[in-house]
Amino acid sequence: MSGKKKTSAKKNNITLSTLRPDGARMIREAKLMRFANRTTVRRYQVEFTCPEFTCVCPASGFPDFATLFIKYTPKDWCVELKSLKLYINQFRDRGIFHEDVANVVLDDLVKLLDPWEMEVVGDFSVRGNIKTVVRAKHVRE
Repeated sequence: MSGKKKTSAKKNNITLSTLRPDGARMIREAKLMRFANRTTVRRYQVEFTCPEFTCVCPASGFPDFATLFIKYTPKDWCVELKSLKLYINQFRDRGIFHEDVANVVLDDLVKLLDPWEMEVVGDFSVRGNIKTVVRAKHVRE
């Protein structure tokens, strides 16, 4: 045994914990949330990039990977970011075609926020020598 002293965690005021939130449950139960737009005196754009998007190809069962780009001009509401993160993660085990990803995300966010305008772009990784980019856009009438 070496001549080094063992120090206790208690002596150094270190608290170790194995408790953590149940991420799978949080994702499964996630609901998109919104908050009031506090800057309605002008129109401005909000942009999100989700570089770790995953879903499952419903035809093959293989995973698909993409970067999602979400851009919108809020009217009365803004999306709460943690709820958006958990919502996006709900797709990781979902069988869904590329074209539907962009449109489902757009529809869900437009229903929640009723923005002036919004665009969702799904930039999917190459699979089978094919690169897919899907753009879905909403403009308030």
